[in-house]
Amino acid sequence: MSRTAEGQLVRKVLEGYGQLTREALKGWLPSKEPRRYLYDLVADYPNRGGRMLRPGLCIAAARVFGGTVDDALPAAVSIELLHNALLIHDDVEDESDERRGKATLHRTAGTPLAINAGDSLAFLSLRPLLHARAKMGALMALRMLEELDRMAEGQAIELGWRRDNVLAIDEQDYLLMVLKKTCWLTTILPIRMGALIGSRDEIDLDRFVRFGFFLGTAFQIQDDLLNLVGDHARYGKEMAGDLWEGKRTLMVIRLLEQSNDTEREELRAFLGCSRTERSAASVERVRAMMDRHDCIDHARALAHGLAGAAQHEFDLLSGDLIDGEDKSFLAALPTWVLERA
Repeated sequence: MSRTAEGQLVRKVLEGYGQLTREALKGWLPSKEPRRYLYDLVADYPNRGGRMLRPGLCIAAARVFGGTVDDALPAAVSIELLHNALLIHDDVEDESDERRGKATLHRTAGTPLAINAGDSLAFLSLRPLLHARAKMGALMALRMLEELDRMAEGQAIELGWRRDNVLAIDEQDYLLMVLKKTCWLTTILPIRMGALIGSRDEIDLDRFVRFGFFLGTAFQIQDDLLNLVGDHARYGKEMAGDLWEGKRTLMVIRLLEQSNDTEREELRAFLGCSRTERSAASVERVRAMMDRHDCIDHARALAHGLAGAAQHEFDLLSGDLIDGEDKSFLAALPTWVLERA
């Protein structure tokens, strides 16, 4: 299968499962008062769309173990609702200006109402799993809820680095943070949840952690690269927003390692500022330093290596999976992660 064909397959599956998830998700978004101050805000991010990678992974993983789409939909909806809740909170914490091509919720509604909407979405995300106990049984519903309990550490680490202007960070620190932040919600949890549902809790879910880690980390690095070199119209978020926010991306960590004393002092001062204290000129200077020290190419090479490792891990797992489009979709993801723009 060519790279283009792999990308087409992933897009097709995500579109199909994404549409099913969106339709099911609507039923969990309250349509009542207070609309202006709560429920219209709760529905804002879910209604903006998105790749629907997380629900797509969940449903495909369930099906390759013999489950049905209907079996997996409650978990897929739950994961997508939780993802959107965390996006609202992340945007507040990061002081982000743009999400999915529009102004972030705290910019349009104000921070207090945005936080409250995110809280409400987080609570709403539990309802589909609780409702699923009627079909899946109370024990399975409890097992699915248990899988959600692992996702706050990575964000805390990243926010702490920025608050304390931590510079003594290496790639291993970055990889651990990404494991605990991006990978768990984006790849590991959806795959584990789908496998749990499809197998009726009859397999060891830990066997999917390595595949999810390699895939999720390649996804995150590629996302960070697109923030610097991507097409804004397709990317959907503020270009160079990670620099404006002072995030310790892999490129920033590489720059800290490779810069000379003068550059490192400028970078220390830049990262120690608040967003409002940074200027377009200072962002451009840091971006130029990255080019001088080949930080972009270094990160791109690591993302390719991680995608290759994800492909190897999937090959080790694939013998137990039911053949078909869902298995092919999972196999194509490492290539798609690098192709997406």
